[in-house]
Amino acid sequence: MQPITLVTERLRIVPFSAEDAEEVRAACQDPDIQRWIPIPSPYELRDAEEFVGLTVPEGWRNDTEYTLSARPRDGGPLIASTSLHHPRSGSWEIGFWTAKEHRGKGYATEITLAMARWAFTELACTRLEWRAEVGNAGSRAVAERAGFTVEGVQRGGLESRGTMRDCWVAALLPSDLGLPCPLPYLPARV
Repeated sequence: MQPITLVTERLRIVPFSAEDAEEVRAACQDPDIQRWIPIPSPYELRDAEEFVGLTVPEGWRNDTEYTLSARPRDGGPLIASTSLHHPRSGSWEIGFWTAKEHRGKGYATEITLAMARWAFTELACTRLEWRAEVGNAGSRAVAERAGFTVEGVQRGGLESRGTMRDCWVAALLPSDLGLPCPLPYLPARV
């Protein structure tokens, strides 16, 4: 798939470029990002260069992961990163991080909703999943504000630095955003 641009009320969400490496490196020095996101630690410039120069373009080229950066709509510093990856047929998983100085302003929720609408309308996504290590309250708050329903704890659901960790799992369906679903949904009746 060709990279896309999403525009929200406040943000321009675009593919990373090679010029973004230093801002990515700087953001990833934050202990909270290093705690909750499985990135190398220490996170060096070469890690950021590999991310923006190889990992991100390869995901778009292979249609396996769509990673974007978020900046103010009229230009400015890197605010956040978000990605969708394709774990199962019809279902996609979303992930994100926000640079420390931009947290608490609703940007991550805005980005998550923009990505969700794109996934449901352009990727024929039938279910958008969110997972985060148990304890990552900030990420969970974003998912819940975006309308995700927390479904429970998945034991050993995330690998992080050579250790399996329990994670929260939540889902968003197209109907949660008032959008049509490519397949009918028949909820369980107990």
